[in-house]
Amino acid sequence: MNSTLIPSFSTDAQRWEALVQRNPQADGEFLYAVQTTGVYCRPTCSSRLPNQKNVVFFQCCANAEKAGFRPCKRCQPNAVLPYQQQIETIARICKLIEQSEEPLSLQKMAKIAGLSQYHFHRLFKKMLGVTPKEYVNAHQAKRIREELHQGTPVTQAIYNAGFKTSSSFYDKSTMMLGMTPTKYKQGADGIEIRFAVKPSWLGWVLVAATTQGICAISLGDTEEALIEQLQNQFPNAQFHESDSTFALWIEQVLAFIEMPQQGLNLPLDIQGTAFQQRVWRTLQDIPPGSTASYAEIAQQIGNPKAVRAVARACATNQLAIAIPCHRVVGSDNTLKGYRWGCKRKRALLEREAAQTVTKLSNSQ
Repeated sequence: MNSTLIPSFSTDAQRWEALVQRNPQADGEFLYAVQTTGVYCRPTCSSRLPNQKNVVFFQCCANAEKAGFRPCKRCQPNAVLPYQQQIETIARICKLIEQSEEPLSLQKMAKIAGLSQYHFHRLFKKMLGVTPKEYVNAHQAKRIREELHQGTPVTQAIYNAGFKTSSSFYDKSTMMLGMTPTKYKQGADGIEIRFAVKPSWLGWVLVAATTQGICAISLGDTEEALIEQLQNQFPNAQFHESDSTFALWIEQVLAFIEMPQQGLNLPLDIQGTAFQQRVWRTLQDIPPGSTASYAEIAQQIGNPKAVRAVARACATNQLAIAIPCHRVVGSDNTLKGYRWGCKRKRALLEREAAQTVTKLSNSQ
């Protein structure tokens, strides 16, 4: 989108012109007050146009009220957007982000939403759990992965994903893909992935890591099946078995599986869309011994209708227990499924509940 299409309201002359035109893009950018009435309004207020010499402009409600003006009862400049309108506004911006050929700036998104940059940023993060910039970056990462999966040449994929220059992409390519784009396109060709498979009370556990952190924690019935799944995920990677440093990571993961309450203080190489990351981040806030329904998770991330999408995000989780999707259940408290088997899910929940009771008893 061309920035010249978005008007500026930095001077009183520009603000007055926007007021005369009742420009909807000015709503949220400034307020005006009329000295003869003692009232301040939105620039889109339907009240009669005041005399210019009696108009004073303010950046926010607090400044206007500090100067002695009271809010207009007609346009209610100090009112918060209704919740449904908030959802529709943020959903509209998300759709624009996904459809735009190049990343939208915070200024552009705020003006399209009809809000100040500060209020838009706060509302966006409140509704989605991520900042506008994080959402834009995650969508770009998704686009570049899709382009590379489709066989698009690396340079063309970079520009198709909205990067203006290849250097701007390569500066953060490792963070987005966990490896260079060429390596990613080639199925992690040449990328070193350390892994180990160890027995646990849940069966066999595979832990794998790139240089960015742990990229997989999988549960299974046999060593062979877990290794085959890892190789299918990264068909051209260079796999190495555990070294001394990684062996310590393995021990921490196994200890965490035994006692989730102690936490897992290891770097995680998490790859996912902005939506998936919001869901996974919310799951990590569910304490051991507790559960939440798919509907409750959808409500917490500000998208109550996305129950099925939440379930899909849980199903695509690559990091068993570290991202505790086993703590998500149906609204009727039934186990609706688990990537590594419902028996393991039930066993995990029962063990965590028992450990929580024991911990409470010992603390009393």
